[in-house]
Amino acid sequence: MTSTPPPRTHAFWLAGRQATGETTFDVTSPWDGRLVGKVGVPTEDQIEEAVAAAHAVRDEFAATPAHVRAAALDHVSRRLAERTEDIAQLISAENGKPVKWARGEVGRAVSVFRFAAEEARRFNGGEAQRLDTDLGGQGRLALTRRFPKGAILGIAPFNFPLNLCAHKIAPAIAAGAPIILKPAPATPLSGLVIGELLAETDLPAGSWSVLPVANDRMPALVQDPRLPVISFTGSEKVGYAIMDSVPRKHCTLELGGNGAAVVLADYASDADLDWAATRIATFSNYQGGQSCISVQRVIADASVYDRLLPRIVAAVEAQVTGDPADGATDVGPLVSEDAAKRVEAWVDEAVAAGANLLAGGKRDGASYAPTVLTDVPADATISCEEVFGPVLTVRKVDGEAAAFAAANDSKYGLQTGVFTHDLQVAFRAHRALEVGGVVIGDVPSYRADQMPYGGAKQSGVGREGVRFAMEDYTYERVLVLTGLTL
Repeated sequence: MTSTPPPRTHAFWLAGRQATGETTFDVTSPWDGRLVGKVGVPTEDQIEEAVAAAHAVRDEFAATPAHVRAAALDHVSRRLAERTEDIAQLISAENGKPVKWARGEVGRAVSVFRFAAEEARRFNGGEAQRLDTDLGGQGRLALTRRFPKGAILGIAPFNFPLNLCAHKIAPAIAAGAPIILKPAPATPLSGLVIGELLAETDLPAGSWSVLPVANDRMPALVQDPRLPVISFTGSEKVGYAIMDSVPRKHCTLELGGNGAAVVLADYASDADLDWAATRIATFSNYQGGQSCISVQRVIADASVYDRLLPRIVAAVEAQVTGDPADGATDVGPLVSEDAAKRVEAWVDEAVAAGANLLAGGKRDGASYAPTVLTDVPADATISCEEVFGPVLTVRKVDGEAAAFAAANDSKYGLQTGVFTHDLQVAFRAHRALEVGGVVIGDVPSYRADQMPYGGAKQSGVGREGVRFAMEDYTYERVLVLTGLTL
C-alpha cells in the first residue's frame, strides 16, 4: 500500500531568491481541515533585507529595458498556462474554491501577465507638447514621461489567491517598480507559485519579494518610508485604517461592495428572466459568495418581480454544493468556519427582524447553503454591509428611478448590473449609478482583467486593471527642451 507523502514545506521569496525562516505555519483546507502545506515565516531581519533590497534597486529596475521586463512577464504567463491544473488544485485546496472556478482563476492570471507584458512594451513612450502657444514659450518643447514612485507594498486577499497577487505584481514589473507582495495568511501558497516562476527570469535581484508575514506584522511594513506606494485589496475597515495611518503615501484601495443586479421592466420575456435568474444564482454563490462584486442584492421592477423570484429560487437551489475538488461542485466552503458563522448570524438576525427565508439558511462547518431572502429590513446588517457569503436578498421596486435609487442606497459603490435592452436606459444607468462600473445585460460580477476596476464611496480609491494600476504606481515628470526650432 502506497502512503501519501507529507505536505510540502514551502520556502518564501526574498529579493528574488528562495529563503526559509526560523519557524513555519500550517495552511489547512477549509473543506476538511487537512494540512495542505507548511510555509516558512520570514524573520524581522529577512523582512528588513527585502525592503532594503527593493529600495536599493529602484533606480536600476526603473531603467531596465522594456523588453527585459516584458520577457519576464511573458514567461510567467506561459508557465502559469502550462501548470494550470496543478495550480488550480492548489488554489482549491488552500482556499476551498471549487476546482472549476480555480481553473478559471488561473486562466485569468495567465491573461494578467500577458496584458502586463504588452503594456510594458508600450507604456511610458512619452508625450510631446508644444510650449510656443505663448510668447514666453517660443523655442520650447515639453516631453512628459511616467516614472515609478518607488517600491510598492502589495497586500493581497484570500478570495482570489493567485489572480489578485497577479494584479499587484504584474503591473509593478511592467512599470519597473520593485514590489514586496504580502499574500493572505490563509492562502499564501498560490502567491508563492508566482515567486517560483519569477525566479526563472532575469529580473534584477531585489526587484520582487513574496513574504508570507502575519497580519500583525503588516503595520511596520505599511509605515516604512522606503515603500511609498501601497496597493491593498481587502476589507473596508483595514483599507481605510492603512490610508489613515500613512496620509502622505499613495494608496490604492480595492475594498468591499454589496453588488446589486437591477432587473428592469423591459427585461420581461421568459428567455430574459431565465437568463437573469441563472446569472444571478450563479454569481451570488460563486467563490462561496466571497467576491466583492458577487450579487448580494436583486432589485426587480414590480412588473417582472413575481415571475423572476421563483426562477431565482429554483436556480439557487440547483447550485451543487460540496467537495471543492469535485468538478461538479458549484459552491464550496467559506474560507473558515468563523466566516460561515458570521454569515449565519447575519441571516438569523434578518429573519428575526421579519425577513422571509426562501432557500438555504443552514450552516455545516465552514459551508453555508446558498440562501435567498426577501422583505429584508433596510437596517439589517445583511442589507447594509458586505456579506461575503452565498446570500442573496430580493426586493420589489416601481420603475427605473426607484431601482437606481435603491441600488445607490448603500455606502458601497463597486459595480452594478442592469438587465435591460434599452440603450437609452444603459446611458442613464451609467450617469445615475454611483459605482465604479456598470454592466448592462448581466450581473455586476463581470470583470475583464484589462479594464479599469475599482469603486466609489466606501469601495475604495484608485483603479486596477494592468494599465490603470501602472498609472497609479507611477507619476508624470516633464522635461522642457529649450532653444528648438519647431
